[in-house]
Amino acid sequence: MSERPSRTALFLGYLQIGLTSFGGVNAWARRFFVEKKGWLTEQEYAEVLGIGQVLPGPNALNTAIGIGTYFHGATGAIVCALGLFTGPMVLLAAVASLYDTYGQLPLVRAILTGIAAAAAGMVMGTAVKMVTKLRPSRTLLCIGLAAFTLAALKVRMPYVLLMLAPLGLIAAWRELDR
Repeated sequence: MSERPSRTALFLGYLQIGLTSFGGVNAWARRFFVEKKGWLTEQEYAEVLGIGQVLPGPNALNTAIGIGTYFHGATGAIVCALGLFTGPMVLLAAVASLYDTYGQLPLVRAILTGIAAAAAGMVMGTAVKMVTKLRPSRTLLCIGLAAFTLAALKVRMPYVLLMLAPLGLIAAWRELDR
C-alpha cells in the first residue's frame, strides 16, 4: 500500500466510481484502488471483494463498506457507501423528475421503449454468455429454460424460486457426485 487515503479521498473515489462504472462497479473499483491509486494491493482487494461477494446484499456495496472499514473503520464505511450512491441517486432523481414532466410525450415513450429493448437484449446476451461459458448439464439447462418460461408466463419470481431452486440444487448436487 502506497499511502492511506483520507475519508474525503475515499468519498471522491467512490463518487467517481459510482458515476462511471457502467456494467460492473467492482471491476472499476479494483482498477481505481489497485492500479490507479495503489491504495490496496491486488491481494488486499481480492480479500475484501471475496468477503463482499459472499455476504448477503449487493456485492459492490459490501465491498465499498469493506474498503472503507479497512482504512477508517465505521466512518470509512459510511463515506464509501455514500460516495458510491450519491452520484447515481442525484442522476436518478433528475431523470425521474424529467420523466415526471415529459414521460407521456410520444417521443419520450418511443425512446424509453428502445432503451427497454436494448436492456432486455443485454440481459439475454449475458445469459447466453453465461450458458456457453458455464456449459450446464442438460438437467440444469432445462431448469433454466423452465425458469425463463415461467417468467415469460408472468409467474411471480418467489414462486419460480420455490419451484425450481430445490430442483436446481438437487441437480447440481448430483453432478458433484459424478
